[in-house]
Amino acid sequence: MTTSSGSDRLHGLDAVRGYALLLGIVFHATASFLPGPQIWPVVDTHRSLTLAGVFFVSHIFRMTSFFLIAGFFGHMMVEKRGVAAFIKDRAKRIALPLVVGWPILFAAIIAATVYGAVVATGHLPKPPAPSHNGPPLAFPLTHLWFLYTLLWLYAGTLALRWAVLRLDGAGRLRARVDGVVATLVESPAAPLALALPVALAFLATPQWHEWFGVAGPENSLIPNLPAAIEYSVAFGFGWLLNRQPGLLGVMTRRWALNLTLSVALTVLCMTMVGVMPVVEPARPGLKHIAYAGAYALSMWTWTFAAIGMALRFLSGHSPARRYIADSSYWLYLIHLPLVIALQAMVSQLAWPWEVKITVVLAVAFPLMFASYQLMVRHSFIGAILNGRRAPRPAKARPAISIGHTEAAE
Repeated sequence: MTTSSGSDRLHGLDAVRGYALLLGIVFHATASFLPGPQIWPVVDTHRSLTLAGVFFVSHIFRMTSFFLIAGFFGHMMVEKRGVAAFIKDRAKRIALPLVVGWPILFAAIIAATVYGAVVATGHLPKPPAPSHNGPPLAFPLTHLWFLYTLLWLYAGTLALRWAVLRLDGAGRLRARVDGVVATLVESPAAPLALALPVALAFLATPQWHEWFGVAGPENSLIPNLPAAIEYSVAFGFGWLLNRQPGLLGVMTRRWALNLTLSVALTVLCMTMVGVMPVVEPARPGLKHIAYAGAYALSMWTWTFAAIGMALRFLSGHSPARRYIADSSYWLYLIHLPLVIALQAMVSQLAWPWEVKITVVLAVAFPLMFASYQLMVRHSFIGAILNGRRAPRPAKARPAISIGHTEAAE
């Protein structure tokens, strides 16, 4: 990768990663407005099929895009700084925020949920009855599951990399894999090949809820099969893609094709299952098989389209986009209790949903950006999350007037 092109491409990918996290905040903000049975701690009195559509579409590709880019940058760091430095960096920037942040955020989420129940009912909720039907190794990772998943992906990839280096000293296997990846990316059928594993995982999951696609593995230390397959494939593909970064140019050239396909596939999926959330498991049959294939393919066409558009239109350096990319990690970490509390505040008001979602986002984002600027960007927290502490802007020195000085003397 040349300096100029490499820089451009990194700006585009950094933008996708940051916007994917911010899209996750919007995604969670819509959850209290979903029609149908309650699936969120807060249920608004005004539901919206429009926001259900936003929820559905945004969930298709945001995490696949995130994990692909995480794999891309992960390989880049290992090659530039070595395995030991990579492990140290990931321990500081991923493991430490998970271990330190989880108890604080979990307590805040519980508090926001209790507040929401008080707003809705006027009294404290009763403790939930113990459940014996939970997933194996049940644990409330909440929205921090992505950090936990990243740690497993880093560990597994480094172990596989060590084995390959030991067994493939001449590099023949790696050259063949690079050839397969290049052939795959250069083919218009690349999204189809990448979609096949998760489509099969959908069909192999008896209790798969079609409308919700890949369920986030937030309730167990063992991820569900679709999540484990999809995010491993995305991360691994990103890792291998960084070995031949010139292949990103193919995604750039085909952004319009992939966007057209992704929109068409999304419309097809919504036609098959409807805009109204469906919380019951899918029924086996031809429609189930067709939907699994269409949804899986839409995930990858959306991901290729998002990356291609970013490389095409956001490849130049932008201080604003860099700031958003730097702050997005912190914003995503802290957003959930704040969003739940704001959803609760407006949930019982006689306002239209358009006003309510606007208020939630218009209050949440400025507060979170302010917290980043005042508490994180120039502090040790910023050094942990972003790998560096942004320098504080130098204070302007007052101009000295020679005439005034001589008069004073």
